[in-house]
Amino acid sequence: MSETTIPKSVDVVLIGAGIMSATVGTLLKELDPSLSIAIFERLEDCALESSGGWNNAGTGHAANCELNYTTQKADGSIDISKALEVNVEFDLSRQLWSYLVRNGAVADPSAFIRACPHMSFVIGNDDVAFLRKRYQTMSAHHCWTGMEYSEDREQISRWTPIIIEGRPTGEPIAATRMITGADVDYGTLTHLLIKQLDEKRGTSIHYRHEVVDLKRQADGRWSVEVKDETTGESELTSAKFVFVGAGGAALLLIQRSGIPEAKGYGGFPVSGRWLRCDNPDVARRHHVKVYGKAAHGSPPMSVPHLDMRVVDGQHSLLFGPYAGFSTKFLKEGSYLDLFESVRLANLFPLLDVSAHSLRLEEYLVGQVVQTSSEQFETLQRFFPLAKREDWKEAIAGQRVQIIKPDGKEGGTLQFGTELLASEDKSVVALLGASPGASTAAYIAIEVLQKCFADKLVKDAWLPKLREVIPTYGVDLRTNAEVCRATRAATAPILGLQSV
Repeated sequence: MSETTIPKSVDVVLIGAGIMSATVGTLLKELDPSLSIAIFERLEDCALESSGGWNNAGTGHAANCELNYTTQKADGSIDISKALEVNVEFDLSRQLWSYLVRNGAVADPSAFIRACPHMSFVIGNDDVAFLRKRYQTMSAHHCWTGMEYSEDREQISRWTPIIIEGRPTGEPIAATRMITGADVDYGTLTHLLIKQLDEKRGTSIHYRHEVVDLKRQADGRWSVEVKDETTGESELTSAKFVFVGAGGAALLLIQRSGIPEAKGYGGFPVSGRWLRCDNPDVARRHHVKVYGKAAHGSPPMSVPHLDMRVVDGQHSLLFGPYAGFSTKFLKEGSYLDLFESVRLANLFPLLDVSAHSLRLEEYLVGQVVQTSSEQFETLQRFFPLAKREDWKEAIAGQRVQIIKPDGKEGGTLQFGTELLASEDKSVVALLGASPGASTAAYIAIEVLQKCFADKLVKDAWLPKLREVIPTYGVDLRTNAEVCRATRAATAPILGLQSV
C-alpha cells in the first residue's frame, strides 16, 4: 500500500517507481532486509512512464535480433562485441526473476513473461549479405547456439506468415530466428516487484509525491525535498543513499544535487509513436518479434520492428517506433524540461552535439513531418497485406539520450545508459535509455558495485548475491558451460524455450 506519512529519515531513497527503482530496491532488500527504503513517484501509480507495457517494445533485449548491436567493419567482418554484452546482461535479469519465482515473491511468471521467438528480417541483396555474415559470426558463438538462418520464402513463412504473404516473389529476403527469445510486460513486472517490496518491513511507497530537490547535509547524508502533488506542500526526508531512477527526469534531479560529476551533462529528448493492432484475428497469426535495419542516421531506438505484445493479458501487434521530437523529458512531463536542463556548463556540449548531429536532426524532422500514409507504407514493408483500419496510433514513452562533455568544451551524443555517481557514491542517477528495462538487473548490480563495494565481500552481501545471481563474477561471454547451464535452469522457471 502507498503511504501518506513521509519518514523523516531512511537508509535509501529511490526516486521513481519504474522498473529500475523496483529492481534496485528488490536487490537491496534481499541483500539486507534491515534497510529502510522510501520510494517516491510523482504519478498515481508505478510503471506509468517508460516501464509501462505500451511505452516500450517489451523485447527482453538479448541482442538476438537488434541489428544495430552488430556493426559491419571496414573489412566486411561483423563486430558482435556490443551484442555479446547485452546478451549476457539479460541472463542476469532471468536469474533474478527466477529467484523471485522460486522463493514465492512472484507467484506466476506468465503474468509478465512468455516465450516469443526473436527474428531479424532484411530485404535487398546488400542487407541479405550482411545478415548472412552476421549469422555466420553469431551462430559460431555459444551465446547464440540454435540460431537459425534462411533465405527461403517458404521457411520464413512458416516462422511468421504475415511478413511473406503478398510480398513480391523476386525480392531478395533473409531472416534469422532465435526461439529462446521472450516478450516481457515490464509494467506488470514492475507492479509485481513493487508489491513484494511493499510487503517487506521498512519499505514505504509514496505516490503523487515528486522529489523536487536534493541537497547534501553536513554529515554527508542527503536532504530530499518531496512535494505532495495533492496538497502542494513539501516535506524533507534524510537518506544515506539516493538512487535517481526517474527516467528522463533523472538529469534534472542530478543537476539539482550540485555534484560536480554532473557538470557539463545534457540531454537530447526523443519521442516515439507506434502503430498498434488489437484485432485478434490478425494478432493471433504473429507470435514473434521481427526486427529490421534502421534508417541511416536514425537513433538505435528507432530500429523498425513488428512485435507480438502481450500487455495485461491482451495479445496485440506493435509496429514502429516512428521517432519524433519533444522538449519534454517525460511522457507526462513539461515542455520546459529541455530548457530547464540548460546550464552554462553544458551549453557548449549541447551546441557541439547540435552542430555535429545533422543527420539525426534531418531524420527526426523527416519523421515528424511524415504523413500517416507514409507511416503505413513503412509498416507494409514488413506486413504487405496490412489493412489500415486494423491499426491505430499510440504514443510511446519519452527517452532522453545522454549528451556527455568531452573535456574540450564539446560534447558527444551517447546511446545507451550510464550510471552517474557522486565521488563518495552516496547518490547515483541512471541516465540514458535502451536497452534499459531488459538489463535492469545488470544495472542494479552495477549500482551495488559502484556504491556498495565494501558490502560485496564474503562476510557481508556477497554470499546472498550469489544465491540470487548464481553466475555473479562469471563472464558468460567466455564461459560456455556456465552460460548453457544458467539458461537451461532459468528457462523452465520462466516458461521460455531452451536449446
